Amino acid sequence: MNVELTPDQRAFIRRAIESGRFRREEEAVQEALTQWEERERRRAEILAALDEAEASLGRGEGRPMDQDSLEALSAEVKQRGRKRLAGERSSIELKSATC
Repeated sequence: MNVELTPDQRAFIRRAIESGRFRREEEAVQEALTQWEERERRRAEILAALDEAEASLGRGEGRPMDQDSLEALSAEVKQRGRKRLAGERSSIELKSATC
């Protein structure tokens, strides 16, 4: 397969090679395709989650939200995030202590 790049794209790749990010043009193109694949995978996951959410609402499984419930949900998400972060930090500390 032959791919025609624009002059700007070629210059972008050349700068990446000159900086040591890549050794060859093919590596840059492979990286771009990998990023595209990942973005499309995440997009598909989001669309599937939206489909499931709509189906859930259609089954009457939603819950009404007002300012108070939004604030409670926000606090809950923050708490879960902080707990997860603390767990990750503990895991990192344990790994460094054993090294």
